[in-house]
Amino acid sequence: MNLRARMQRWAGALRRDSHAIFLAARDPRVPWYAKAIAVCVGAYAVSPIDLIPDFIPVFGYLDDLIIVPAGILIVIKLIPPHVMAECRVAAEQSMNRPVSRMAAVFVVSTWVAAAALFACWAYAY
Repeated sequence: MNLRARMQRWAGALRRDSHAIFLAARDPRVPWYAKAIAVCVGAYAVSPIDLIPDFIPVFGYLDDLIIVPAGILIVIKLIPPHVMAECRVAAEQSMNRPVSRMAAVFVVSTWVAAAALFACWAYAY
C-alpha cells in the first residue's frame, strides 16, 4: 500500500474518531476527566491560538499534526472500549448521510455577509 492511500485511510479514521469522541463526550458512561480532556483537545483544534504560530514555516503546522492526533489518542484510551465502539459505529453511520450543499452555501454566505457588514461599519468609523 502506498503512502498516499495509508494517509487517506488514517485521515478518514481520525475524522471518524473525532466525531465518535464528540458523541462519547455526551455519554453518561464516560468519565468526567475523559470529557474534560476531549473538550480541551477540541478547543485546541479549533482555536486560532497555537503553541507555535502557523506562520512559522514547517513548525507552525507541525504542532497541529502532533498535538491534536495525540490528544485524540489519549481521549480514546480514556473512554471505555464498549462505549467507544458504539460511538464509532454511530459516527460511521452519520458519515454516510447525504450532505446538504445548499446549507453549506447558506452558512458561508451568511458569514461573508456579516464580514462585509462589519467591514462597512468599521470603514465608516
